[in-house]
Amino acid sequence: MPNFLSDGLTLNYAIAGDGPPVLCIHGFASSGQVNWVDVGWVETLVEAGYQAITLDNRGHGESDKPHDPERYHPQDMAQDGVALLDHLGIKTAAVLGYSMGARIAAFMAFAHAERVSCIILGGMGMNLINGLSDGNDIIAGLRAPSLEGLTHPTARQFRIFADHTNSDREALAACMETSRAPMARADVRRINVPALVAVGEKDAMAGPPGPLANLLPQGEAFVIPKRDHMRSTGDKAFKDAGLAFLGRNFPANRHS
Repeated sequence: MPNFLSDGLTLNYAIAGDGPPVLCIHGFASSGQVNWVDVGWVETLVEAGYQAITLDNRGHGESDKPHDPERYHPQDMAQDGVALLDHLGIKTAAVLGYSMGARIAAFMAFAHAERVSCIILGGMGMNLINGLSDGNDIIAGLRAPSLEGLTHPTARQFRIFADHTNSDREALAACMETSRAPMARADVRRINVPALVAVGEKDAMAGPPGPLANLLPQGEAFVIPKRDHMRSTGDKAFKDAGLAFLGRNFPANRHS
């Protein structure tokens, strides 16, 4: 995989397709491959005429994995996205994020609006503002010697996922400490780019999409039917809603 330097870290990325660029930022304990390629998002974007750019966030995938929590503030991880666009010579892109990746996308759109044409916030509703109540349990689960005795359902879920993706669990624990920092409500109101907030109907982690979309000046909400947090990522209804949103705000034929 190609890589680039950001904030002293070597981060990996991949590119597929041509057309208007969509930067895809994955969720916690995942990777560009797991979050976007394996579930068909990259294929969907490329077939629709877009260039899909997947990034392995710091602490994840094939990228560098510092164990210092101070390296995982969402503002810094958003800067990684900008650094990748700089590396590729891209002035503006649509940004598609899921869960932690949606939080990063929101911080990116807030601080670097001139680089972001529109954002899709998947798996992230009002908890962008309210924060993640299960964070400390997830950290404890990541640092536990084994799954045995782990009873907290969310902690178990993420520990199983981290083991499945062969993740550096100490890096993930450090990431969880700081990357979940909430965004100020007043800052959300200042994200003035088109924004789709898409959350699963049974998602207990994200918070409701409607109230967040109402705070965003150009926000709209979409409920992914019958899906929870882990099963929304590759859902066809989510993809269809995402492509329709991109078609209105960042059309694939705009450069032709």
